[in-house]
Amino acid sequence: MKRLPFGATGLNVSPVALGCMSFGTPKWRAWVLDETDSRRLLGRALDAGINVFDTANVYSAGESERVLGAFLKGAARRDEVVVATKAFYANGYPPHLTGLSRANVIGSLDASLQRLGLDHVDIYQVHRWDDVTPAEETMQAMADVVKAGKARFVGASNMRTWHLAKAQLASQKIGFRGYAAMQNHYNLLYREDERDLIPFCRDQGIGLMCWSPLARGRLGRAGQPQSTARAEIDDVAATLYGPPTDPILDVVASIAGARGVSAAQIALAWIVAKGLVPIAGVTKDRHLEDAIAAATLVLSGDEKSRLESAYSARPLAELPWSTKRQADPNRLAAELAARPNVGHSDRSG
Repeated sequence: MKRLPFGATGLNVSPVALGCMSFGTPKWRAWVLDETDSRRLLGRALDAGINVFDTANVYSAGESERVLGAFLKGAARRDEVVVATKAFYANGYPPHLTGLSRANVIGSLDASLQRLGLDHVDIYQVHRWDDVTPAEETMQAMADVVKAGKARFVGASNMRTWHLAKAQLASQKIGFRGYAAMQNHYNLLYREDERDLIPFCRDQGIGLMCWSPLARGRLGRAGQPQSTARAEIDDVAATLYGPPTDPILDVVASIAGARGVSAAQIALAWIVAKGLVPIAGVTKDRHLEDAIAAATLVLSGDEKSRLESAYSARPLAELPWSTKRQADPNRLAAELAARPNVGHSDRSG
């Protein structure tokens, strides 16, 4: 599988990334694979040439990181893969903190590295924007984890353009490059980031990955019944995309049928053609096969035009799990007490 430059990082990445949210333990979510099946699909992905693996400290309550790290230890040279993880939510040390305080940024990464069995990650991402913690505090902590060699680059996710710009300005003040990667919400059913965020990232040399490239499975089921075990308990898809009757689904199904390929391949190949790296979550072999095939599937200009012209602008999506943390006086007091001053150098940072 070919490699592509990822923004201005110097990293060379596969056209598609493997999302590891579905790896770990079904005790966390019923649709998550256990370690045996997780490692089998990880092995198939690596053998096919996928070299980007995206996880987070909260996936399977940390088991996703542990399984990924254990797999990579004997399967690949460290410099052959790009490992990305995320922090925001509480998991591990410090156990009571959420958000992007210095204490949580550094403590969460230390816990993630321990679970992964690595001395560094390639991209350390914030899971979302923090309305409480000053950007200056977060970016100083991010600069310190890079300086300490615990992360090669830092990345952002689920931000508005002004959030990202604010963080980059705070970084500039301390002589830090800031976020080098953005993992945003982008697919054929949600393209609102084309207005500002994606052009801003490209202008600034920020590499782009996107989550939910199949719109929580809807695009992969285009032309078929919109019902799976996960879909039946998914109350988020309706919030993000409305009812599963969008005309784009008909276009995807039509092109897929004419091509003799799956709808998922069409939806993923469109993202690759747009210059973003789709993060494919897989629970079955056919899901992985679709992601691998999409890396080399070239859509015609007419096909891309049909897919894009079927889109209509929609409101900016607000995830049900809001970025805003309620100002609970007790929790906020605990977080503030745990925070060193911005710029403070401690043993973990």
